[in-house]
Amino acid sequence: MSSVLVISGSPSPVSRTGILVARVEELLRGSEHDVRTLHVRELPTLSLLMEDLRDPEIGDAVAAVLRADGIVVASPVYRAAYSGLVKALLDLLPKRALRGRAVLPLATGGNQGFLVAMDYALNPLLAGKGADNVLRGEFVLDGDITGDVIEAKADAAVRGAVERFAHAVAEARFRRARPRLRVAG
Repeated sequence: MSSVLVISGSPSPVSRTGILVARVEELLRGSEHDVRTLHVRELPTLSLLMEDLRDPEIGDAVAAVLRADGIVVASPVYRAAYSGLVKALLDLLPKRALRGRAVLPLATGGNQGFLVAMDYALNPLLAGKGADNVLRGEFVLDGDITGDVIEAKADAAVRGAVERFAHAVAEARFRRARPRLRVAG
């Protein structure tokens, strides 16, 4: 069974990003993956900002990333940038921590103008941590989330992204588990 870590940069469980994360969790739990969600807001703030890897909760968060076969990174977009919570957590990781893992970036924001944050901010941040299998993510407009429901068209796009991700996680796990053959020369 593949392991999936959902990293939530949501400031609140009832925020639009929190609702998106809950929907992704629901979709992934219906698959053959062991799913864990890391709400960065629940980590000890001082230890997170001081990059204190000796703090047990911080150490566990970093270890969870390093153990995962696939990682979903969900963030609200503020002023065309990802959440500081996401950045603070990813800064704790070793340089190539995301190499060989399927990574699905997701974001929420107030208007289509914030969509650029996916390509010009979030994806480069992931690449800086070695992500070499970043799937095309999804950007969900705040207006497409009402109460705790994602509008049908946006939900279909999220479902499609999660299906692509689930397939990529299975493939990534297979590639990582397969022994590498060395050719004598």
